[in-house]
Amino acid sequence: MTKKEIIDEIRRTAQANGGVPLGWRKFATETGIRDPDWKGRFWARWSDALREAGHAPKEMTKAYSESELLEKYAGLSLEHGRLPTNADIRLSINNGLVFPDGNTFTRHFGGKPALIARLREYCQSRTKFTSVVAMCDGYLPRPDEEPREPERDSKQIGFVDLMRSAKFYKIGKVNATGRRQRQLAIQMPESLMLIHEIKTDDPFGIETYWHNRFAEKRRNGEWFELSATDAAAFKRRKFM
Repeated sequence: MTKKEIIDEIRRTAQANGGVPLGWRKFATETGIRDPDWKGRFWARWSDALREAGHAPKEMTKAYSESELLEKYAGLSLEHGRLPTNADIRLSINNGLVFPDGNTFTRHFGGKPALIARLREYCQSRTKFTSVVAMCDGYLPRPDEEPREPERDSKQIGFVDLMRSAKFYKIGKVNATGRRQRQLAIQMPESLMLIHEIKTDDPFGIETYWHNRFAEKRRNGEWFELSATDAAAFKRRKFM
C-alpha cells in the first residue's frame, strides 16, 4: 500500500461522505486500510494524512463533563437495551453517532465498575432512565471487559470481602482477609463471619462499586442491611 493509494482512498471516501473525511477507525472499516499501514510509515498522525489529502482534520473532541458522559452513556443504554460495551460504542461512532470513545469513560471513572456505580446513582433521580437502574443492578463484567487476574505474587492484589454479624453485613477492602476478620471480631459484641471475598487488583474501586450499589441499604460506615438476593449478587463474583 503506497502513500498515493491511501491519499486516493481518503479523498474517495470523503467525497462519498459528503465531503467530510472519515476518522481513522471508520476509514479502516470502509477500506481495510488500518493504522499500521500508514502510522509511522507515511504520517505520525491521522490529521497529517488528512492535510496531505487536502482536507482539514476533524476538530478535537470536546471535553465532556461527568454529567454529560453519564447522560450519553444512559441514553446509549436505552437505545441498546443493555449497558453498552466498548464494541457497541465503536460501532455507534462508526455509524455517525457523536459520542466519546470507550477510553474516555475509563479515564474519567477509573474503570467500568466505578462507571456503573455512578451511572446507577445518576439514573435513580431521572425517571426516563428507570430501566437503566435495573441494568446497573444486574451488571456483571463480560469476559472481554474483566481485568486480567494478576499473578499470584503481585503486590497489588487485594480483596473486597462481605462479612456478617447478626443481621448486618460489612463490605470492606482488605489485603489479608483472615487477619482483618480476627481484628474486627475482637471489637464486635457478636461473632463476625466471612461470607465471601472477591479477589481484585483494584480494591478501592471495587469496594466503591459495591458501596454505591447498596447505598440505599447502608446503615453506618461499611455496614449494610442486605437481603439474601443482595448477598447472592456479591457472592457470584470471584474476581473483579
